[in-house]
Amino acid sequence: MKKLVKADGWYWLLLPLMVGALYLDFVWSPDDRILGASQRIFYFHMGAAAVVLLAFSITAVASVTYLLTRNLAWDVWAAASAEIGTVFTTMVLVSGTLWGRAAWGIWWTWDPRLTSTLILWVLFAGYLLLRDSSDNVYRRATYAAVLALVAFADVPIDYMAIRWWHSIHPVVITAHGVNMAPRMVDAMLVSIVAFIGLFVTWMVIRVRLLRTEMAIDQVKNLWRGRAGV
Repeated sequence: MKKLVKADGWYWLLLPLMVGALYLDFVWSPDDRILGASQRIFYFHMGAAAVVLLAFSITAVASVTYLLTRNLAWDVWAAASAEIGTVFTTMVLVSGTLWGRAAWGIWWTWDPRLTSTLILWVLFAGYLLLRDSSDNVYRRATYAAVLALVAFADVPIDYMAIRWWHSIHPVVITAHGVNMAPRMVDAMLVSIVAFIGLFVTWMVIRVRLLRTEMAIDQVKNLWRGRAGV
């Protein structure tokens, strides 16, 4: 137990990073000229969006690798990352509606970016439900991997939606740079790093738990087999 605590000591590095991000978001960065203090929602929105991209990319890569190798270790990585990515997609949708109410005066509009993000959430929520539909771990992993790749197709669509179709969602990152004040850019980048740090920490914990659950299931199945149940 002591060795485990020492090995996980790096978790504490996340604390000053999160505190620093909160300071930049709420104190150091200025209010927006038009939106005022509501601009600060954007830092959480962008940080969560960066994690969504990272999480679902990991799920897609792990799913492809599982289909090629049939190694359940990759299925564990895919499942853990998809769970966390779905949580952060929820955060993107919630923060987006809050920001939209302040910026556009409406809680929800069927804007291309909002719609594609909602579809992404529904697809990966279905992925998580599918994982509970079968007791056969290999069949479950195979079906889940295929659905993950289908769902991941919406990720580039979600990113390009505001560039391909008419959208009221602002284009923040362009070929010419970031359309924000320098201090806002700094706050955004630190928030992204902090959220990614949170994702990495959560991934380590979740992968451990899923591996433990898999080991327990294997022991149960072995016992059932010997008991003739």
